[in-house]
Amino acid sequence: MKNRIAFIGLFSLFSMAHAAEICMAIADAGSGAVVLQRGDCRNQVTPASTFKIAISLMGYDAGFLKDEYTPERPYQPGYVDWLPSWKHPTNPQKWMKDSVVWYSQHLTRSLGKERFAAYTRKFEYGNANVAGDAEHDGLTMAWISSSLRISPLEQLIFLRKVVNRQLDVTQHAYAMTEALTKQDKPLAGWELHGKTGAASGFGWYVGWASKKGKTYTYARLMRRDASDPQDVSAGVLARDGFMAQFPALIGSIAP
Repeated sequence: MKNRIAFIGLFSLFSMAHAAEICMAIADAGSGAVVLQRGDCRNQVTPASTFKIAISLMGYDAGFLKDEYTPERPYQPGYVDWLPSWKHPTNPQKWMKDSVVWYSQHLTRSLGKERFAAYTRKFEYGNANVAGDAEHDGLTMAWISSSLRISPLEQLIFLRKVVNRQLDVTQHAYAMTEALTKQDKPLAGWELHGKTGAASGFGWYVGWASKKGKTYTYARLMRRDASDPQDVSAGVLARDGFMAQFPALIGSIAP
């Protein structure tokens, strides 16, 4: 069937996917071949905080970010503070872990409109549109429910370039971004790097999994529904759903 890869014997597993799941896609990072695709994986939506992977590469490449802990910036009244955890001094590690929007905004302002837009175009990130809209300034909000949009399959294309270091940024930028996105514990023997994202009811979890020299990129996109816990980020829901399914999914793909 067009736009779908079938796996013998996996119908029962896939039918158990959450009703709110929009797409689950996994690709071989070496060849780029999509080895698992279910749902609508071509429609572009806001990347939300998954765009922090791209911002991290920009920030380290431009020299504004130094290592996992430098620079640390103090919280100031007036900063975006949607979550209590954002009202604290923030360094790159905390920024990525807690998805601190104001730290992202500090980085993009430091880049400036032209350089920020040039990086996004160079990365060929989704529609690469960081102009913003009538309600959102492009430099500080393009990736949150605004002009920048990306599909799950485009996430895989971008992530493959990250994994294979094909984005024309410094080696330090790749190494630090890998460090910031590394998950605390292996899962089913695989080392995971990932980032959540949530906006406009969408929840993302994207990244890559590596084991014994083999790497797969992945993207899960869902939409919150009434049955989901309303006090949990849609990105966390997307991540937890992916983690629960990952051992069976990777077992069906990897030898």
